[in-house]
Amino acid sequence: MRFVLAFYGTRGDVEPGVALGRELRRREHDVCMAVPPDLVVFAEAAGLDAVAYGPDNQAWLESTRNFWARFFRNFWRLKELKKLLRESREPGTRAWAEMSTTLTSLTEGADLLVTGVSYQELASNVAEYRDTPLATLLWFPIRVNGRIVPVVPPPAIRAAMRAYEWLVWRGVKNVENAQRRELGLPRSTRPAPGRIAARHGLEIQAYDEVCFPGLAAEWASWGDQRPFVGTLSLEAPTDADDEVMAWIAAGTPPIFFGFGSIPVESPADTIAMIGTACAELGERALVGAGWSDFGDVPLPEHVRVVNTVNFATIFPACRAVVHHGGAGTTAASLRAGVPTLILWMADVQVMWGAAIKRLNVGTSRRFSATTKKTLVADLRTILAPEYQIRARAVASRMAKSEESVASAADLVEKFALARSAG
Repeated sequence: MRFVLAFYGTRGDVEPGVALGRELRRREHDVCMAVPPDLVVFAEAAGLDAVAYGPDNQAWLESTRNFWARFFRNFWRLKELKKLLRESREPGTRAWAEMSTTLTSLTEGADLLVTGVSYQELASNVAEYRDTPLATLLWFPIRVNGRIVPVVPPPAIRAAMRAYEWLVWRGVKNVENAQRRELGLPRSTRPAPGRIAARHGLEIQAYDEVCFPGLAAEWASWGDQRPFVGTLSLEAPTDADDEVMAWIAAGTPPIFFGFGSIPVESPADTIAMIGTACAELGERALVGAGWSDFGDVPLPEHVRVVNTVNFATIFPACRAVVHHGGAGTTAASLRAGVPTLILWMADVQVMWGAAIKRLNVGTSRRFSATTKKTLVADLRTILAPEYQIRARAVASRMAKSEESVASAADLVEKFALARSAG
């Protein structure tokens, strides 16, 4: 069969699609990936054919970081926030027509189109035009539900999520309808999730059910349309793994700090905060640079900076993991059975922070509000023995990555075959 997988966003957004694509290719299917230009090499390294799809991530990542940092500090300054939000969205909006052309061309003769969260509207329109079945791979509970924030009454959460869907639709309505006009489709009259559900799309929940108690029961009426498979990740070894593991073995287990694809505003201040906090606690720090540039920052003796490492190898050897709250990194820390501190930078990461706290395996805080004092306090909390015990218990309930990938591949194969037969 021929599968087209369109995944836009940072590496954490794209990796689930690449992991699925690699498994489908292993099963001897024809697979083509559409990913951001700066992640084409990443997809090709997994043995997949890949084409550029949308703008480079760097075109909007810093604007997104600035928006969320200022949103929680200055939420009353609506004019400034609207400007920052417009700046973060503008590169993607400008590229919409080109992305539609790319995806329309790629899907000719495809048996199934698979997309992630970002640009699901665009992919849904192309699938409708091609009359091709659509599967979405969702790495957090973005469909309306009452379980993502445990301290808020479910009806209030559902109302807020419906409002969010409507606001997103209003934000892309004009550019989306321009795409639909170009494809000869009628104007959209409601948000994309409702249209995807109406076309009986497969909505794979690519995260663990244990993170959101009660969600599966709430969605039971959807039958097999919203299956849970666990987080999809490559867990690929890196050239640095052996050297880093040797450094870990030469001393006490370190605390890992990682900030993903959103670069920190001040690398020097970040290292200084980590270094002084860990020195006060008598701990070593292993810092995953991600897309932040720590190259010219002086490092204390007890702090080491690395680029890319295999989380599945490194995290279990650490005392705790501190990170930005990406879905993939959260799953990796939970699978490793170590306590977690999430220092979130954007909206979805707040939800993973709430999940960590609900599981009682860690805590969370806004990164832009973090100081040396709060970092020391949060680390003291999660380094308590009871957090380690609970983290190990949760790890035993998490799906293994290879199981998650295989389950997702089984589902899309079955879905594509059923739709072609129908």
